[in-house]
Amino acid sequence: MTGAGNQQERMRAGWIVGFVDGEGTFSVTIQRNREMSLNWQVFPEFVVTQGAKSLAALQELQDYFKCGQIYKNRRYDNHKEDIFRYCVRRRRDLEEKIVPFFTANQLKTSKKDDFRKFTQIIELLKAKKHLTPEGLSEIASIVRMMNRRRQIQFSLSSETVRRTLP
Repeated sequence: MTGAGNQQERMRAGWIVGFVDGEGTFSVTIQRNREMSLNWQVFPEFVVTQGAKSLAALQELQDYFKCGQIYKNRRYDNHKEDIFRYCVRRRRDLEEKIVPFFTANQLKTSKKDDFRKFTQIIELLKAKKHLTPEGLSEIASIVRMMNRRRQIQFSLSSETVRRTLP
């Protein structure tokens, strides 16, 4: 693209970066799943949340990336409107659309660091490191440092390793 079309695309990319800096999250959950070889599943996702009045902004993100779903979360607290979440969970979409976009169009806030860690985990998943106890532990240690150091429930103790390995 050249000229005005290229400038419009840069402006749109800038809008997306700013919007995600304010309202987005790159997160990874590690949850129990007895069907997985180590009984744990690594679940990366990209999420942007908005109230019902701003649903069109989430639809614009979905149209731009051509992936993901929008989910409605009914509110039962003191807010007057439902919340909507644009979620990209499919690993291929994360690898081929979300990560390349935010690599080329850098975030400006502390989410930049979370994105860097998110990208590390995506690369470890791509290399199938999550299928080994060592790789799963490495992913868990990165997750512990994401999103303001929230505590996670994952623990790969020696007893867990002993029970899950053949």
